[in-house]
Amino acid sequence: MGPESDSSKVRHKLRKFLLRRPTLQSLREKGYIKDQVFGCALSTLCERENSLIPRFVQQCIRTVESRGLDIDGLYRISGNLATIQKLRYKVDHETATLSSLCPPDERLDLDDGRWEDVHVITGALKLFFRELPEPLFPFSHFHHPYGPSALELILELSDQAKRSCHVRDLVHSLPAPNQNTMRLLFQHLCRVIEHKEENRMSVQSVAIVFGPTLLRPEFEEGNMPMTMVFQNQVVELILQQCRDIFPQR
Repeated sequence: MGPESDSSKVRHKLRKFLLRRPTLQSLREKGYIKDQVFGCALSTLCERENSLIPRFVQQCIRTVESRGLDIDGLYRISGNLATIQKLRYKVDHETATLSSLCPPDERLDLDDGRWEDVHVITGALKLFFRELPEPLFPFSHFHHPYGPSALELILELSDQAKRSCHVRDLVHSLPAPNQNTMRLLFQHLCRVIEHKEENRMSVQSVAIVFGPTLLRPEFEEGNMPMTMVFQNQVVELILQQCRDIFPQR
């Protein structure tokens, strides 16, 4: 039996293997492949969870607010990185194995002693937003290839009322998952700022933390200082106009 015959057998076995291999959906159904939370597109995650806002975001915000918004350096102080990664692993690899019929609060217990440091919760929440494939503010809002982006044009307006009106319209034009998540997050951050005398987190401090977290260019840009200024200005503007942009329901 010659080399050509052996090669033909190998090709035949390989073809049979490829035809028999399970589909991605079947592997998910059997639990071999788990859909992750971190790094998942916002719209995909909301659709999978059948939720308006990712459950992890909701849980983190509830937990932070229940432990107290007066904690010094809330969102500015970094939690233990190893513990944050453990929390991320649990969210991605353990909660995904539970039945979708389980109530959301039973999937992840942030009151577990392992996550007692509130800075671990805030660190994990910031990490969730940083790892979105496309940030909460879509790439198109950061830069436009043929001129200034909509956000850049808004920041150039000198009339405060017009700036507020235009940024509200822009936010309301976002996809529903982005808009709903933004509403919850910014209303939460405004409550954090209300305790700035205790937690030392002013509008400017929160904007510095969340600017690069919520808004980034699709490709690296040369002028990093100007990029950071732009990121911070956008978040600061929305924080300042939060009640107009996101009126209480």
